[in-house]
Amino acid sequence: MQGGAPTHVDLFDYKPGLAPRRGQLLPPSVQMGQRLTTMTQNQRQLILPGIAPFRRHGKSGAWLSDFLPHTGSIADELCFIKSMHTEAINHAPAMTLFLSGAEQPGRPSMGAWLSYGLGNLTEDLPTFVVMTSRDREASCGQIFYDYYWGSGFLPSRFQGVRLRPSGDPVLYLSNPAGMSSAVRRGLLDDMAALNRLRHAEVGDPEIVTRIAQYEMAYRMQTSVPELTDLSTEPAHAIEMYGPDVRRRGSFAFNCLLARRLAESGVRFVQLIHAGWDQHSNLPTQLRVQCQDTDQPSAALVRDLKQRGLLDDTLVIWGGEFGRTVFGQGDINNPRQHGRDHHGRCFTIWMAGGGVKPGITYGETDDFCYNVVRDPVHVHDFQATVLHLLGIDHTRLTFKFQGRHYRLTDVHGEVVRAILA
Repeated sequence: MQGGAPTHVDLFDYKPGLAPRRGQLLPPSVQMGQRLTTMTQNQRQLILPGIAPFRRHGKSGAWLSDFLPHTGSIADELCFIKSMHTEAINHAPAMTLFLSGAEQPGRPSMGAWLSYGLGNLTEDLPTFVVMTSRDREASCGQIFYDYYWGSGFLPSRFQGVRLRPSGDPVLYLSNPAGMSSAVRRGLLDDMAALNRLRHAEVGDPEIVTRIAQYEMAYRMQTSVPELTDLSTEPAHAIEMYGPDVRRRGSFAFNCLLARRLAESGVRFVQLIHAGWDQHSNLPTQLRVQCQDTDQPSAALVRDLKQRGLLDDTLVIWGGEFGRTVFGQGDINNPRQHGRDHHGRCFTIWMAGGGVKPGITYGETDDFCYNVVRDPVHVHDFQATVLHLLGIDHTRLTFKFQGRHYRLTDVHGEVVRAILA
């Protein structure tokens, strides 16, 4: 998840007709009274074309910005959806909607739903793992809320386990000074016996979850350090992810670790990278964001394919919404201007896992502002992801407070045109 909303206008959705309209007012017939944030609702909405050249890539002829050369090199593996749309207009609600199906916190995240529906493939690692990173300049203030990978009203054993970017990957993974593995094993056994007695008395399912979490933590003392040790990786594999891959906590490091997690049987790996919120620094920061994420993203797809894992691994790249075609601030200032939030249309891409490769689905208008063909709502996207992973989104439910809930709530249709 590319937090902060990558600008589809500058990266994916090529509109050559915008260049001669630079500095013109966005026509009211295009804007159609769309709700705007307080950051731009009182300014003139002057058209700002894409800031970098576009070119076509691969046999599919996909249009991509020159800021994304590595993504362009795998264009024939990708399915671009250019007609995504959402009602949310601010970051946290939009991220929460994308990841949990509702703008309000409290629902299970997609990874938690999949952990609940699919179960685990390995006893030594969690079913759902989360890693976060951010732009090195810390240019935006996006926060990583725990509910982005929370279990909501599902049992807490289904929540994501976050691997930290520094120190022990998981808190308390190392034994304290003076405690051997044998002593720790005995302590856990005694705690489990006490917890089972308590569970027999009160029947709280969270007690069983806590026992399971303690046992997983014990097994992770061995599995996680091995997983994060890149010394066993061939040099050519590491280099494929780019120069930042050895900096622990970087997006490149997390992409390589995501491949290792998928290879080790982890069901759902969620990477969140913040820094795409270019309200006033689009001319300088967008290129930096792309340099940090373009090569590792492409390397992950390429690496999975080389290892025979792409066919049954679904890779998703995108943000919570798009950016406005009109500029924010003075668009003639060469360094300080940007774009505001835009939910009416945005672009994501997918690869592997049963998606048609080398296609573009959906279309926006000539102003990159409204969807004009094959709209895909966030709930449709969620339904499609579940379908690709073998789940009928209408049947994966959990009863809470008298109602059967699901990830897609009461919405969502599978986008069958993108299925291989």
